[in-house]
Amino acid sequence: MEDLRNIINPLCTFLVLGMLLHFASAKTHYHGFVIQATPVKRLCKTHNTITVNGMYPGPTLEVNNGDTLVVKVTNKARYNVTIHWHGVRQLRSAWADGPEFVTQCPVRPGHSYTYRFTIQGQEGTLWWHAHSSWLRATVYGALIIHPRLGESYPFPKPKRETPLLLGEWWDANPIDVVRQATRTGAAPNVSNAYTINGQPGDLYNCSKKDTIVVPVNSGETNLLRIINSALNQQLFFKIANHKLRVVGADASYVKPFTTSVLMLGPGQTTDVLITADQPPAKYYIAARAYASAQGAPFDNTTTTAILEYETAPCLAKCTSTKPVMPSLPAFNNTATATAFTKSLRSPRKVEVPTEVDENLFITVGLGLNNCPRGARRRNCQGPNGTRFTASMNNVSFVLPSNFSLLQAHQKGIPGVFTTDFPANPPLKFDYTGNVSRSLWQPARGTKVYRLKYGARVQIVLQGTSIFTAENHPIHLHGYDFYILAEGFGNFNPKRDTPKFNLVDPPQRNTASVPVGGWTVIRFVADNPGVWLMHCHLDVHITWGLAMAFLVENGVGELQTLQPPPADLPLC
Repeated sequence: MEDLRNIINPLCTFLVLGMLLHFASAKTHYHGFVIQATPVKRLCKTHNTITVNGMYPGPTLEVNNGDTLVVKVTNKARYNVTIHWHGVRQLRSAWADGPEFVTQCPVRPGHSYTYRFTIQGQEGTLWWHAHSSWLRATVYGALIIHPRLGESYPFPKPKRETPLLLGEWWDANPIDVVRQATRTGAAPNVSNAYTINGQPGDLYNCSKKDTIVVPVNSGETNLLRIINSALNQQLFFKIANHKLRVVGADASYVKPFTTSVLMLGPGQTTDVLITADQPPAKYYIAARAYASAQGAPFDNTTTTAILEYETAPCLAKCTSTKPVMPSLPAFNNTATATAFTKSLRSPRKVEVPTEVDENLFITVGLGLNNCPRGARRRNCQGPNGTRFTASMNNVSFVLPSNFSLLQAHQKGIPGVFTTDFPANPPLKFDYTGNVSRSLWQPARGTKVYRLKYGARVQIVLQGTSIFTAENHPIHLHGYDFYILAEGFGNFNPKRDTPKFNLVDPPQRNTASVPVGGWTVIRFVADNPGVWLMHCHLDVHITWGLAMAFLVENGVGELQTLQPPPADLPLC
C-alpha cells in the first residue's frame, strides 16, 4: 500500500502542475476595433472605404489555443455593424458570435460593444469579418491560432508564416451595390478586381507599385495561411512552378497532401507549406474565379502577388525580369475543384457520430419571385420581369428587426421566429433536373430548427438547379462538422450512404456543396444558442439562402448558454 501511495502522490502532483501550467500559459488579449471611413485608393480611384483602425484589410489577430480575446468595437462609421469571428466555436458564448439580428442587434453609429470569448481546442487559420449588409467587402482580417505554449505543429516548424487574404474590390461603395440590387430585384454588379492582402496586383491599372511581395530564401520551407475573404466568389489559387503541401483547413489539421492548385469558397481557409526549391527568381502567386453557375456574370480578372527569392544571384537579375505566371484552371473547371475538396482528410481516425438522432435533408438554391402586384417595372429587373430570391427547403430566410433571435429565445419573446423549419423539402422533386416553374417561388419566413443538447445531427445539403445550379459554400456558425461525402446529381440514400467516410473525414466550418450536387455533414449539437447556417456568397444570404438552429441548454452550467453581457446592443 505504501509503495502504491509513493507512486500515486507524485503522479497527482505532476497532473495538477500540468493543469496549473496549462491555465497559467493562457493569456487574455485586448484589442480595440474602430470602424471608420478611410480614403483608400485602388484602380486609380479613391473611395471612402469602411475599415477597422484605418487598415484595409484589418489587423491580424494572433493568439494561442486556450487564450481569450476581448475586442471592443467602436462604430464611427455611418452604417450599423457587427463583427463575426468566423469558425470560432464560441462554446457557451453565442452572444459574441456576431451575425446581426441572429445573436445580437447591430452596433449603431456612435455606439460600441465588447466581444469576449475563449478559443478552445482550435489551432490554425480562421478570420474575422463584418456580418452586417455587405460591409465585409472591406471589414475583415486574419485570426491566427498558434498551438498552446510548449506545444508544436504536427509538421516541421516553418521558417516564416504569411497570411494571404484573398478579397474582392468594387470600384464603388459595396453598400450602394447591394442596395441597388435589393431595389431592382436584379443580380448585383460584379466586382472590379480581386485582391491579395488588399492589393489587386500587377495585372490591374494603377496597381503595380503596391503589389504584395512574399520574400523567401532558397531551400527554406514556409507556411502560407490562405483565406478566401471574397464576398461572392470561389477562387482557384496557384503559385508558379511551386507545389503546395496542404496541412490544414478551417483551423483543423488535415492529412498532408501535395497539390499545385487550391480551391477555396468564401469563408474557407487553407494552410500550406511551400518549399523554395526553384531557381532564384520572381514567381507570381495568383488567384482567379472558379465560376460554376452557367451563364451568370462574374469578375474574370486575376489577382497576383509575387513570391520573391532573396538569394544573392536573384537580387541583380530579378529586378528586370517579369515574374513567372502560373497557368490557372479554366473558370468552370469543376473537376479540379472536386479533386481538391475530395483530397481533404483528417490526420487520423476521428470520432464521427455513427448513430443519428436528427436526419435532415435541406435543399439549397436560387429562385425567382414574380413581380409583386402593384410593383413598378424598375423594381422587377430579374429575368423576365422577376426578382431574384434564394432559399433552404423552400423557405427564404428573413432576419428579424426588433430583436435578435438569441435575445428572443433567451427572454421568451413571442412573434420573432417560429420553430417549424422543415426537416425535409415540403415537396420532393428532381432537384438537379428540369425543375417545374411552380417551384421557383419560395415562401418567406423566420424559421429555426430546434435541437436538443447533445443531439447527433446529419444534414444532406442538396443543391438545386432552380434558375441555375452552382457551387454553394455553406457555413455553420458555432460548430465544426465532419464532411462524410459529396457527389453530383440527387442524393440517393441507398446508393450514396455506403460511400460515407466514417474513418477520417475532414472537419470544417464551411462546406462547398458541388454544382448540381450534394454534401453530407455530421456534428453533435453540444453548443447551446442560436446558430446561423447560410451560403457564404453574400449575394445569396441577401436573397435568403439561410436558416438557423436553436440548440437548447443541456444539464448544468457547462452545458448552458452564459447570460448576455451588460453592453449587448439594443435594437
